[in-house]
Amino acid sequence: QVQLVESGGGLVQAGGSLRLSCAASGSIFSIDLMGWHRQAPGKQRELVATITGGNINYADSVKGRFTISRDNAKNTVFLQMNSLKPEDTAVYYCNADIRTGWRNSGNYWGQGTQVTVSS
Repeated sequence: QVQLVESGGGLVQAGGSLRLSCAASGSIFSIDLMGWHRQAPGKQRELVATITGGNINYADSVKGRFTISRDNAKNTVFLQMNSLKPEDTAVYYCNADIRTGWRNSGNYWGQGTQVTVSS
């Protein structure tokens, strides 16, 4: 079975930085799109950033502050978060489209990691 595990969340003051990691494990043939979503209390989950091949997309609210990258050899995606703001406080979820075989693919989610930015 495929599993995504996030790490790197925590408490940081406004203006600080955090680096999130998400490692995929299991029977993986290849990973297509990988991305990050976040959900603050009382709000809907929103897309933060995605990466697939050479194509990277960011939400306008994080553009210029966050950087998404991936290490294909380690089946890992990262989110470098700089100049953090209190409004970035949320649970951050890793998401990936993963092929488990030539004809099999699925969408997977991690359990989430809490990011709290104090003012």
